[in-house]
Amino acid sequence: MTANEQLLARVAAKARTTRPWGWPSLPEPVDAPTVARAEAALGFALPPLLADLYLRIGDGGFGPEYGLLPLLDSPPAGEPAVVTQYLANRESARKDPDRPWPEEVLPISHWGCAMYACVDCRTPEATVLLHEPNAVAARDAWYVDAPSLAEWLHAWLDRTGWYEEENEGMEMAPWADFPTRVAASRAS
Repeated sequence: MTANEQLLARVAAKARTTRPWGWPSLPEPVDAPTVARAEAALGFALPPLLADLYLRIGDGGFGPEYGLLPLLDSPPAGEPAVVTQYLANRESARKDPDRPWPEEVLPISHWGCAMYACVDCRTPEATVLLHEPNAVAARDAWYVDAPSLAEWLHAWLDRTGWYEEENEGMEMAPWADFPTRVAASRAS
């Protein structure tokens, strides 16, 4: 069994036994055509591990805090789905250049207070970023939550994430690629 297979098995086991706030039950997984529709709407492919979470475990409703957002349909708690939120963020960035949203940075989980866990779909490891828009300047709103989606999931499983009470005050590094990625987004 590969490391990703072991990780998916652990995530599935925890997903079956825990419910994030607002989720009455674990939604059914999506099918391959749903992932294809999401990718077509986004204009880019999902990282393989992220796609596997939706295809094999559930359409959101598991993970840290409020859990992963569904891919295409709104969850019971009323948050927009991943695709809807990404497209809205990109449109908002076009209207307000002071709050840019980089291309292929996909919001996957809401933390509350307009904060999102996001996956950088351009990186092979699917770096997980924290978008904290309550910061003073846009450049100060992005942090590296985990170097990879796999590590982010392990932090949830092992209770080592910054959001755990026992880890309060954990520092996150600013996302150093933010200026480059925003400049590239504005040029396209």
